[in-house]
Amino acid sequence: MAAVAGLFSAFLLLLSSLSADSFQYQTLTPHSHTLPHPLQLTNSLDSQIQVSSTLENQNTISLDLHHLDALSLPTNATPEALFRHRLFRDSIRVKTIASLAAVNRTKADFSSSVISGLAQGSGEYFTRIGIGTPPRYAYMVLDTGSDVVWIQCSPCRRCYTQSDPIFDPTKSKSFGGVACGSPLCNRLDSPGCNQRKKCMYQVSYGDGSFTVGEFSTETLTFRKTKVNNIAFGCGHDNEGLFVGAAGLLGLGRGKLSFPNQAGRQFGSKFSYCLVDRSMSAKPSSLVFGNAAVSRVARFTPLLNNPKLDTFYYVGLTGISVGGVRVPGISSSLFQLDNSGNGGVIIDSGTSVTRLTRPAYVALRNAFLSGASHLKRGPNFSLFDACFDLSGKTEVKVPTVVMHFTGADVSLPASNYLIPVDSNGSFCLAFAGTTSGLSIIGNIQQQGFRVVYDLAGSRVGFAPKGCA
Repeated sequence: MAAVAGLFSAFLLLLSSLSADSFQYQTLTPHSHTLPHPLQLTNSLDSQIQVSSTLENQNTISLDLHHLDALSLPTNATPEALFRHRLFRDSIRVKTIASLAAVNRTKADFSSSVISGLAQGSGEYFTRIGIGTPPRYAYMVLDTGSDVVWIQCSPCRRCYTQSDPIFDPTKSKSFGGVACGSPLCNRLDSPGCNQRKKCMYQVSYGDGSFTVGEFSTETLTFRKTKVNNIAFGCGHDNEGLFVGAAGLLGLGRGKLSFPNQAGRQFGSKFSYCLVDRSMSAKPSSLVFGNAAVSRVARFTPLLNNPKLDTFYYVGLTGISVGGVRVPGISSSLFQLDNSGNGGVIIDSGTSVTRLTRPAYVALRNAFLSGASHLKRGPNFSLFDACFDLSGKTEVKVPTVVMHFTGADVSLPASNYLIPVDSNGSFCLAFAGTTSGLSIIGNIQQQGFRVVYDLAGSRVGFAPKGCA
């Protein structure tokens, strides 16, 4: 009997050693991943706009993207202050996305309180484009989580502070009004009408910010490429925490988003690649047109929400840690039901990925088990899986793979274990949510070229896509 027990113990020991040997790790170099420092825009970017990219023609444009911190915060802000402010913006945005997804989307009166945008304008990245004829260049926030394109316009009843002069539609030869009751006006969630029988728009945000004005058409210039007759909001009353940028270029999936309006010119395709701001001063990039589609991208089908057409819903079927599928994380946790509840969206304006609470707990526990050799650190803000990596030149961390329908996305270590201070504290960059809606944020997307192929109804991920 003792011999049998001994053999059984030896067998368990062998299984344990095999399991440990097969668990997959990758290397993180903590000293090369630090909090981003304050950025300063060294010029107005107008000189860059006169230079045509090698990619550009009438069917393809390529733009530099810059992080919102370069416009919205003082250059003497500490890295810690930048990071805390980013998490604050993130929490507002996530709450607003969840509330928007829960709203029963129906046509509403102009005066009613309709959430048809996202917190703070919103989004983490901006670029510089020309508005009108001749083009006046201005910073515009880019946002995959909203549709309506808008800019601050004179005369301003109330306008927040922006880096460029307020756009004056009377000085543009291509500016046009939209009539009340026209098909274009009726595409708005809550169209209105002024005394001159011109269409009015309003976009309200979850933090109390809003923009109201005339719905119009205008020519937008992306470097040397002009896009005519884009419907946009000419905002005369704009209040809130928009700060710095002149307006917003909606990259959502809805009918009034820029990709859908300019679909014929650019094949309804765009992509971006977001660089790790702690490692590179190189700007991120945005491409419209056929050149946006990477040949090495792995694609997952877009899912349709019957209630809301703005967001990019995808099917997340599971997550692996250390090469092993995490028990308890299955596609049922991320189901988009027939009422439009639940689901998973890809969002460029959310930083930290939110997973429905049971999925997050399972992921966190699996990661902590695989990272038991690392020294634990105190919780930080919304993060409850943190490590003290001070003094370490490199560490082994469990691999993390996100399994989408038809596409497995293997994350670099810096896409899920991030610095939260300047003292070597790193945390798992995921968080739980009780809203039912899960969001894949931009920290997990960095370094990938994320391809939005609206014509093919799919989203793709190409690793090392920023070159």
